[in-house]
Amino acid sequence: MKLDINSLKKIAHLARLEFDENGAKKMTADMTQILDWVEKLNEVDTSNVEPLITMSSEENIMRQDEVGAHLDHEKGLKNAPQRDSDYFRVPKVME
Repeated sequence: MKLDINSLKKIAHLARLEFDENGAKKMTADMTQILDWVEKLNEVDTSNVEPLITMSSEENIMRQDEVGAHLDHEKGLKNAPQRDSDYFRVPKVME
């Protein structure tokens, strides 16, 4: 599948990417290769393949929760840029 420059510009706008003319040519070639590879994958017969839950066969090794020493209030606020008695002070984000 050949990707044209207008499609690339639209994708770049949506992804908030900017590049010059040389970068656009390279990106068009790279994305065309990716789309060609995906088209090849679509040709593979997967009718007898069970769907995967994850792409990795590794399992998480979970540790037991243990109560340990925690940071006291004053040490936690020690490096705060701004604080208000017992709390971090942050800029207002909603009116």
